[in-house]
Amino acid sequence: MLLTQGLRQAGVGLLTLRRIYCLSRAAHTSAQKVEYKPIKKVMVANRGEIAIRVFRACTELGFRTVAVYSEQDTGQMHRQKADEAYLIGRGLPPVAAYLHIPDIIKVAKENNVDAIHPGYGFLSERSDFAQACADAGVRFVGPSPEVVRKMGDKVEARAIAISAGVPVVPGTDAPISALQEAQEFANTYGFPIIFKAAYGGGGRGMRVVREYEELEENYQRAYSEALAAFGNGALFVEKFIEKPRHIEVQILGDKYGNVIHLYERDCSIQRRHQKVVEVAPAAQLDPHLRDRLTADSVNLAKQVGYENAGTVEFLLDKHGKHYFIEVNSRLQVEHTVTEEITDVDLVHAQLRVCEGWSLPELGLKQDKIQINGSAIQCRVTTEDPARGFQPDTGRLEVFRSGEGMGIRLDSASAFQGAVISPHYDSLLVKVIASGKDLPTAATKMNRALAEFRVRGVKTNIPFLQNVLNNDQFLHGAVDTQFIDENPDLFNLKPVQNRAQKLLHYLGHVMVNGPATPIPVKAKPSSTDPVVPPIPLGEPPVGFRDVLLREGPEGFARAVRAHRGLLLMDTTFRDAHQSLLATRVRTHDLKKIAPFVAHNFSGLFSLENWGGATFDVAMRFLWECPWRRLQELRALVPNVPFQMLLRGANAVGYTSYPDNAVFKFCEVAKENGMDIFRVFDSLNYLPNMLLGMEAAGSAGGVVEAAISYTGDVSDPTRQKYSLEYFLKLADELVKAGTHILAIKDMAGVLKPEASRLLVGALRDRFPEMPIHVHTHDTAGAGVAAMLACAEAGADIVDVAVDSMAGMTSQPSMGAIVACTKGTELSTGISLEKVFDYSEYWEVTRGLYTPFDCTATMKSGNADVYENEIPGGQYTNLHFQAHSMGLGHKFKEVKKAYVEANKLLGDLIKVTPSSKIVGDLAQFMVQNSLTREEVEQRADELSFPLSVVEFLQGHIGIPHGGFPEPFRSKVELERGKTLHIKALALGDLNKAGQREVFFELNGQLRSVLVKDALAMKEMHFHPKALKDMRGQVGAPMPGKVVEVKVKEGQKVEKGQPLCVLSAMKMETVVNSPLSGTVAKVYVKPDSSLEGDDLILEISE
Repeated sequence: MLLTQGLRQAGVGLLTLRRIYCLSRAAHTSAQKVEYKPIKKVMVANRGEIAIRVFRACTELGFRTVAVYSEQDTGQMHRQKADEAYLIGRGLPPVAAYLHIPDIIKVAKENNVDAIHPGYGFLSERSDFAQACADAGVRFVGPSPEVVRKMGDKVEARAIAISAGVPVVPGTDAPISALQEAQEFANTYGFPIIFKAAYGGGGRGMRVVREYEELEENYQRAYSEALAAFGNGALFVEKFIEKPRHIEVQILGDKYGNVIHLYERDCSIQRRHQKVVEVAPAAQLDPHLRDRLTADSVNLAKQVGYENAGTVEFLLDKHGKHYFIEVNSRLQVEHTVTEEITDVDLVHAQLRVCEGWSLPELGLKQDKIQINGSAIQCRVTTEDPARGFQPDTGRLEVFRSGEGMGIRLDSASAFQGAVISPHYDSLLVKVIASGKDLPTAATKMNRALAEFRVRGVKTNIPFLQNVLNNDQFLHGAVDTQFIDENPDLFNLKPVQNRAQKLLHYLGHVMVNGPATPIPVKAKPSSTDPVVPPIPLGEPPVGFRDVLLREGPEGFARAVRAHRGLLLMDTTFRDAHQSLLATRVRTHDLKKIAPFVAHNFSGLFSLENWGGATFDVAMRFLWECPWRRLQELRALVPNVPFQMLLRGANAVGYTSYPDNAVFKFCEVAKENGMDIFRVFDSLNYLPNMLLGMEAAGSAGGVVEAAISYTGDVSDPTRQKYSLEYFLKLADELVKAGTHILAIKDMAGVLKPEASRLLVGALRDRFPEMPIHVHTHDTAGAGVAAMLACAEAGADIVDVAVDSMAGMTSQPSMGAIVACTKGTELSTGISLEKVFDYSEYWEVTRGLYTPFDCTATMKSGNADVYENEIPGGQYTNLHFQAHSMGLGHKFKEVKKAYVEANKLLGDLIKVTPSSKIVGDLAQFMVQNSLTREEVEQRADELSFPLSVVEFLQGHIGIPHGGFPEPFRSKVELERGKTLHIKALALGDLNKAGQREVFFELNGQLRSVLVKDALAMKEMHFHPKALKDMRGQVGAPMPGKVVEVKVKEGQKVEKGQPLCVLSAMKMETVVNSPLSGTVAKVYVKPDSSLEGDDLILEISE
């Protein structure tokens, strides 16, 4: 622990401390006269996390802090963390501002700065900057200008190492001044060789050349990068050592010739010669080799009189030989791991040494420096590993870090709302984990990275997690080729990002309106429907009078004793749900209701409530469904009303508490409901029994419905056999149902199957009324219902002719006409059916924009294969056209079949049919086959309805859940998102609006492009991916050089231009041979990803 901290803990004040210091200085050395100069104010000539790191140390030591910033960094955190902040480099490019020595010195002198800390990068290894500080009377927190010059010039540093007896890699003795010198070196030593910047590090200006043909291009790129990063493009050349370990030793010197080491760091995990993960100490390092490395580092530093912090870097070959590379005469990015294992604050030490303290006075003696455990640093960057680590830019929409025991975070721009620009390094945050050994530290690091949530830009976190889980890494057996030789590191687990995707969707809808508008331009008819004449007086007595007089049991007996076929009219609900998206208003139902009461009193019932009525009435019609029931009851007092009750789901799409279902049925009965058709989408008996009990307790007629699927007439289809349906019917009758119903929601009940199923039920339950419901999608509905009636059914469902057919119910007129004069006669006047139909034909015209015939012109017998329920068939067809997938509806239907098989062949009725439909559309949208879904089930983000089904939310399907599919799907529980829309921002220069939300109690915002405004604004054109000759920017950045002209012939692979982003240069090569037709950029153009660079004609 540093002396300063120990004295402060003992309660010694700052002035007393300095008096003690002066006395101890006199006692400590009389031979060397070094003036002690206390520091009061420190400037950091840098930006980002390293500036903040130094500011924090200064604050702890009682120093005032000064920040400098470029015009592009006005919103950066480092200027807010300092006591004072000043603009530098006005009008200069982003990097050049931090390289402008006169401005920095001017700010320092004007504001009484005592010392300047250079951080790392930028001017940290520029001797002219260190000298400028000295000339201005400002201390440079680092070595003397002469030492910076010697160590910063890697060629001179190499010569010093040789004179000190430290082994070096073969290389040039001085920076090369021309390509020819590099060619001569390669001819002497052979390939591979490496170019290195003579006046900087960090991977900038570093290029490996393996073949003669690559020499010129890489020389130019290395020179350009070095010039941009360090202000000097000088390079030197070395023989490139294959697959070495990169080990560096941390050194620390004072003004009195004392030099110590703080052991080593392993920085072998690199890409593009930039470190990604650093470890201290180096694992699996021979103790004797460690001693040689540290001894060589200390001797080298003493030979040049090294002062302050620095790093001596080595390469270790396969044979355990070490070679000196360079000295970084500054603080390193990865200094943090050394601090964690030695408990030495390197920045504190730097500042104290700069004041004139000696290392012994700071308690820093070699025998006191011990290794304690292990530490790992991961550099979380805004780069996309899946695209070759291309830098990503943009706004951090979400930022949540990982924390906890053993975790340290050093960051600057890591906060929600921060803008990541292409001008500087892609480093977002440094995460440091420490533990008793490497595996322990790796476990903590893995946990911390898993806690991070970064949205808005891509990060390398999934890649880092793969590194941490790699056995080679955990055993410490890595070299600089680790990333290149482990392609499995790029098998990245996809980020779900569910909440932000949802916010983007909601924001888009708020700004631009619905993304799926009605796909037809048809307008409602201007003709008002005319109600047929209605007799005066009260309507005739009907079956409801029997119900009111004799109760549910007596009503059921009367129905069974009735001679002839009874009909339930679905026109008031299921017919318009199937054909008109349930959009019919109460107004139009009320107009025709009295006509029905007077002319169709012989109906078994009128279905007019339940199912989707609640959802649509409140969400789209803005009507009260309860008021609809009350008003229709007053107009039709004689015909029983029937509703659809989804068992434990009532009229919703999820299970409700039992008391809610009971109360719902009670209130429904009080407001006029008579018959409750109770069903469950999976025929799950516990759910059905709840609904039956609730309806019965309310005093209603209980009609338990068996949901039908499959084909009982096909002996090859055994899952839903005749015996299965009979056993289910036994349970429902035993439970006390008044009426037994067959609910054929997909219309797959064929005439022969009708005879078999209804005949078997009639034989087993001779006193039980049987009611059959179907859809006419295949066109065989009338035939099937007549077969049911002949087999013993008492009631069948129909819709008035103009609202019948296709995905609706069979035609009322057809059934009435076909049974007329037979023992199955309905007793209904065919003429009155015609009048009734005429009203609905005109009324239907009022709902033309919602009419299924806008996109679907007929039914289809393929329903026998896909088994899509009638109402859902219409909705899927409509949705496919809305999303521009009308031509793919055949694929949607095929996917529905495959989705049904994936889920175990379900009975398909709301909500189970929705689950199958959601999975089918998910498969089509993502171009997934059934086999691919099964194989990738553990990594896909399935629709919520599918996940909840597999969790058992709607019950247990017949035959159980599908395995192993269910076990592979991640069944997350407790992931509820609470979202509240707050505000919509003004239009910005990029044509975007900021949309504000509250998500789970936290403020979130997303930027959404305003589609209307974008049409009126000018933007750089984008490259179209399906146009072969269009070449787009692979990443955001600035154009450094355009290498071709319009009309020039180019070959495939030929360099076209050079982009610079985050101080790294990328060459864009031609994807094909041809002629440059048009160039859209020029040097210094700023580009976004996929911006059009040029067009090539073949």
